[in-house]
Amino acid sequence: MSRLSHMYILRCADDSYYTGSTKHLLRRLWQHQNGFGANHTSKRLPVTLVYAEAFERVADAFYREKQVQGWSRKKKEALIQANQEQLHVLAECQNISHYSWNPCCLDD
Repeated sequence: MSRLSHMYILRCADDSYYTGSTKHLLRRLWQHQNGFGANHTSKRLPVTLVYAEAFERVADAFYREKQVQGWSRKKKEALIQANQEQLHVLAECQNISHYSWNPCCLDD
């Protein structure tokens, strides 16, 4: 029987988010809640599990963890709330060059 791996997001007592991945979600949550988890969470107890995704492979859960860790707070909250429309908007490029690029001016 294969065990699933998880990417998860915790909300800490100071309202910050912690994103991690594990092969043993319940054990890892217990560790976080009891101060044996990451340094970030141990200083911000209690923590609450607000989101989790399951993966067949540990590498996929870890990859997703790193992806989500790089997201803004707003984008994480859209994921937690399953707001696909907001996730799509927040995923769009926000660079000024994205909006000011005009293909008709390439020959200038």
